[in-house]
Amino acid sequence: MRRADRLFDIIQALRGAKRPMTAAALAETLEVTTRTIYRDIAALQASRVPIEGEPGIGYVLRRGFDLPPLMFTLEEVDAIAVGARLVRRIRDKTLQRAAESVLSKVTAIVPEAMREQVAAPALYVAEGDAPLPGLDLAMVRNAIRESRKLKIGYADEQGRRTDRVIWPIALAYYVDVTLIAAWCELRADYRHFRVDRIADAKPLQARYPADNGKLMAAWLALRKQRPAA
Repeated sequence: MRRADRLFDIIQALRGAKRPMTAAALAETLEVTTRTIYRDIAALQASRVPIEGEPGIGYVLRRGFDLPPLMFTLEEVDAIAVGARLVRRIRDKTLQRAAESVLSKVTAIVPEAMREQVAAPALYVAEGDAPLPGLDLAMVRNAIRESRKLKIGYADEQGRRTDRVIWPIALAYYVDVTLIAAWCELRADYRHFRVDRIADAKPLQARYPADNGKLMAAWLALRKQRPAA
């Protein structure tokens, strides 16, 4: 978690608390150490955020303090609400939790007149029926960020399994399926892998060359020509 996000979450936790929160309680909520919380509290107090309290007793946020409201238009609020709810369709649990967190944060900081529009908009987004992925998509995204190779067990549409080492380039979210776009070492070519057909996957220590987006650009040029592998 970025420090800026953590500082925001500390303020949100203290704002919603009915009694003083100890550093230990905040640390458990945010999954960090108490030492980190003490440093963050000190940084917030130095920035004139009115947090009162002391170690061992707990901390409170003085009433009346609020973050400056974000100035969204009504259409922007609708875009945030719809966009976050569209994430439900892609069946990526980690991103779904992140989207709910986004909605919670936006609801808390927009002007009060807009809060209902974010929390319960008059806009419906269907859940979708994409197959559940057979692996942790957060692990795939992390491998993409780190240019780390993946070893996967993959079944084609006839159920025939092959073990492959791939260079994951992108996750492609479609309405009815999610694909990993990758360079496949077995085929020595770009391939698409449906995440619901991956029986197992693990990141390898080996990394593929960082190429300033050339692999991504090449895949984008070919994506309309390549069916799911």
